[in-house]
Amino acid sequence: MSHSNKRKKTVLFLCTGNSARSQMAEVLLRQKAGSQFEVFSAGTDPEGIDSRTLIALEQFGLPVSSALDKALDIDLNSDSNSNSNLNSNSNLSSESLASKSITEFSGIIFDYVITLCDNASLECRDYSGAKKQLAWDFPDPKTMKGLNPFSATLDALDKRLSMFLCIEASQNESGGFLSKPQLDASLDVKKSIEIEPSTFYKCLTDDIRLKALMLTNYHGELCVCELMQALDEESQPKVSRNLAVLKKAQIITDRKHGQWVFYRLNSALPLWMKDVISQTTENNVALIEKDNERLSNMRNRPDRSSFCN
Repeated sequence: MSHSNKRKKTVLFLCTGNSARSQMAEVLLRQKAGSQFEVFSAGTDPEGIDSRTLIALEQFGLPVSSALDKALDIDLNSDSNSNSNLNSNSNLSSESLASKSITEFSGIIFDYVITLCDNASLECRDYSGAKKQLAWDFPDPKTMKGLNPFSATLDALDKRLSMFLCIEASQNESGGFLSKPQLDASLDVKKSIEIEPSTFYKCLTDDIRLKALMLTNYHGELCVCELMQALDEESQPKVSRNLAVLKKAQIITDRKHGQWVFYRLNSALPLWMKDVISQTTENNVALIEKDNERLSNMRNRPDRSSFCN
């Protein structure tokens, strides 16, 4: 990591198990504003990362690293004493994704400590290492109902972090606020692809395309043969033509693995389009219930061992 004249601000996300919400927030903020913030997460009673957390992150095209051997390299500047432990402990890397205990950060000062559940907020109401502490209460996706509560939680965290950046990261050193272009540039904002709303909604008017998006949103990625099985559609050209329409509109992308071509939602879709697809899926489970059942009964499904590639 290169040094800069301005020290990155540090953020610690806290929840009870450090298995879902805080892990998602860590990855999201690092992706959104890695040039501005060093981001960490921990739990008051860590229990390991829930596999559904990783699946949700992968489905949204977010990087998931399990490496624990990258030592943090941070420009200490004026806070060299309070943050020295961050450099000395190689297990506390801001590039790692692992379930950690809050005790690992004992004695370290953070610019922001953000709790994500009531339990963590109560246990760490006045965290001694926080210059500024925020309490955000998000329901535990492990106890939520719905088709894909982990993706719904990821969406909600994404919106809250966007608001956080608008408020906290947009202030310049003189106390004033940066313009929107200046803020985007300073946060390494990755621009979403541009799709006309009319083009997007036209793609949803066909039953095959709509269900293909709903099923792909839920499963992460599917190939043509899986969609044929799920939709009970015997014509491969018909399914392929509809997938081609979605791909041309940049709503889905594909990847080739062996003899198979897998399709998934485009991770660069504007957030509102992702929301439309997710909310449509969440609130119309009955529409794809039989399709999911047929897919689960499919034999010799394609190997997706390189899911993250």
